[in-house]
Amino acid sequence: MTFSISDRSDLAFHWLTHYPKHLTALMLALLIGGGGGAYAVATLAPDAANIPVQDVIESVQPLPAHPADVLSPDLSLYRTDTTRSSDNADTLLRRLGVDDAQAAAFLRRDKNAQQLLLGQRGRLVSVVTQDGQRLKQLTARWTAADADLQFKRLVIRRTAHQGFESLLQTAPLTSSTKLAGGMIHSSLFAATDEAKVPDKVATQLAEIFSGDIDFHRALRQGDRFSVVYETLEADGEPLSSGRVLSAEFVNKGKTYQAVWFADPAQPNGPTADKGNYYTLDGQSLRRAFLASPMAFSRITSGFKMRMHPILQTMRAHQGIDYGAPTGTSVRSIGDGTVVFAGSQNGFGNVIFVKHNAKNTTVYAHLSRINVRQGQSVSQGQNIGAVGSTGWATGPHLHFEFRVDGQHCDPLTLAHQNQTTPVTAGAKPAFNRLAAQTRLALSAAVSLQSASAQ
Repeated sequence: MTFSISDRSDLAFHWLTHYPKHLTALMLALLIGGGGGAYAVATLAPDAANIPVQDVIESVQPLPAHPADVLSPDLSLYRTDTTRSSDNADTLLRRLGVDDAQAAAFLRRDKNAQQLLLGQRGRLVSVVTQDGQRLKQLTARWTAADADLQFKRLVIRRTAHQGFESLLQTAPLTSSTKLAGGMIHSSLFAATDEAKVPDKVATQLAEIFSGDIDFHRALRQGDRFSVVYETLEADGEPLSSGRVLSAEFVNKGKTYQAVWFADPAQPNGPTADKGNYYTLDGQSLRRAFLASPMAFSRITSGFKMRMHPILQTMRAHQGIDYGAPTGTSVRSIGDGTVVFAGSQNGFGNVIFVKHNAKNTTVYAHLSRINVRQGQSVSQGQNIGAVGSTGWATGPHLHFEFRVDGQHCDPLTLAHQNQTTPVTAGAKPAFNRLAAQTRLALSAAVSLQSASAQ
């Protein structure tokens, strides 16, 4: 359909007289709209073909050949990495982006650098460079093995005379709190790795709930955890993880919760290291016996009838075998006294620990024995190391639990331990802490849900 000029004029007059508000809104939309407004304005400009063209010639300086030449000589660049056991002066500086022969030479001859930095694994190192890739300062930080809540700081810096100096310092660690959560798809450590939770925290998590959850056999896909833990920082940089402050684990639909609390009325009183994990209603999670003599390992043979691997006959296996590499730490599952530590027939190197008038535990096939007969041991104490001595086809720990001389399933007994509640005098303080813990764990669950989405 087509319109003549007079038809268009009549149509425009009709719109102006009958729909003035609609027309005003339409024009406003055209002015506000980016593309439409720009187009309307552009159509009113002169024809580009009629605009005169003028050449302008200017002298331009060429760009520097190397991008680093563009940088101001006062500009500092910062880089951070972790040392490796294979590091020497050249490989460490190269990985940190430093190209400075003078700095490498100083590291090779400096006593502090040789003993405390090069060839050391796990040191947190940061560098500041100037004038391209020349070293201005290198700082290494690591936890001090001989001091609690302190770290060592090695500073190597360029002096005013263009040489270098090294300074070794000790400084306090600062503590902060982190929240994390995750879901089990295959294993606990796979889930904690995915959630960026340190292995030390994951191990604590398994230890806290080991009396209620068999982490060797009872984990299910879809189980989840939430954890609040300390992180120890050096100069604002995370250096190591500390204690788990509270945690929640959902296993097969059942929820388990724990919080760290130092009860002043408990024996020996609270100190920086004395405390215990409790359920949020105040029941202690510390039992008389740990669920396992090893921190975290794979069960290779349970408490049952089996084909003996050497004798090749069906015999009752009166303990549990934990497969682990030679040298893996073995611990006492409870307080007690060593009644035998030495070599004994098929057990090879073996330790017997008597816990009370009725209960005795046995740790066999050890590669190393770290206790002696008559020595008192505490729950969790290292007493030896996994091996393959005696009648063993490979490195593992054979573990037994005997009650009045009779062999019993250790996993069953570990879950039958009685617990101790928070004392009445400490209950008000504990209840306040439990209320705060519920909020923190709820926040950790929310964090997990948000990351999943």
